[in-house]
Amino acid sequence: MAGRRVEEEESQLERARLRANHARYRPGQAAGHYESFFLRANHPNRSLAFWIRYTIFSPEGHPDAALGELWAVYFDGESGRHVAVKKEAPFSQCAFKTSEFFVVVDDARLEPGAVRGAAASGGRSVSWDLTFSGDAEPLFVLPVNFYEAEMPQAKGLVGLPLAVFNGFLHVDGKEIEVADWVGSQNHNWGIRHTDHYAWGQVAGFDTHPESFLEVITARLKVGESWTQFMTPIVLRHRGEEIALNSMSQAAAAGASFDYFNWHFSSETDAIRLDGRISAPREAFVGLNYYNPPGGEKHCLNTKIASCELQVTRKGSSTGEAAETLRTRNRAAFEILTDDRDHGVEIRA
Repeated sequence: MAGRRVEEEESQLERARLRANHARYRPGQAAGHYESFFLRANHPNRSLAFWIRYTIFSPEGHPDAALGELWAVYFDGESGRHVAVKKEAPFSQCAFKTSEFFVVVDDARLEPGAVRGAAASGGRSVSWDLTFSGDAEPLFVLPVNFYEAEMPQAKGLVGLPLAVFNGFLHVDGKEIEVADWVGSQNHNWGIRHTDHYAWGQVAGFDTHPESFLEVITARLKVGESWTQFMTPIVLRHRGEEIALNSMSQAAAAGASFDYFNWHFSSETDAIRLDGRISAPREAFVGLNYYNPPGGEKHCLNTKIASCELQVTRKGSSTGEAAETLRTRNRAAFEILTDDRDHGVEIRA
């Protein structure tokens, strides 16, 4: 029985990997839906980063109003001048394939190893022509069996951790060379946005460039009440995947976040992770996300946050062994909220 269970789990993981970048949206479906494919990367040693997002938005009960959204943000932590743009297109001008990794929003394309397009709004403009590569397996921040289940209603994964980007951006007409910037290609979807969350990712720490962290702290609103926070964490470090992401583990984890600091911790009998992600208010841009059931959420978004993560191994022959992973400005940090008192300008 144990052998059969292991085989089933391995088969399920392989199917999930094969479908990692296949769209889940079915055109014309009555259920509301959002779905995003996004890419982000950091300059190797400067406080510069980009984030590009191809999105479907289909309001609940009105599939005829579905549209494609194209987002881009260029973060310049050196000058403090970030550029954020958004473009919308009728869904008839979009393609999100369910059997392969292929996305089109208007005339912008995303496919294996290449992304190119342009968007402009508010008098600002960003265009991109980039390649990306890597050999890491997809990373699942939730247990693999959840990805084909009804719950949770919002799901996300990393299609390509530690992706290496090359090519060019043009930001307000200025050409920016992207040479071996490291980041990730990601995919998320659901029938509604999670009500309140912090999301973080580090694609290579300054101290440990081959290590990759994915972490979420999230809660839902049910009627007038809130669920408890859940914090799944997955760390790839020294050739091992440390997945503290079962529902019981996520519920037992400790976490708290505000504007603009986040602490989280989780442990088993063998290991403990203690982390902090933070950035000043001026490192964030505000974005307005449509929610399929109705209403809008604010996403506070930075890709130049700092992160410190302590990894403590328990039960070694010499007692507990701890090491600290750090990055000064390579962490992604997003907060999704209904609050309107965060003080971050909504740029797109």
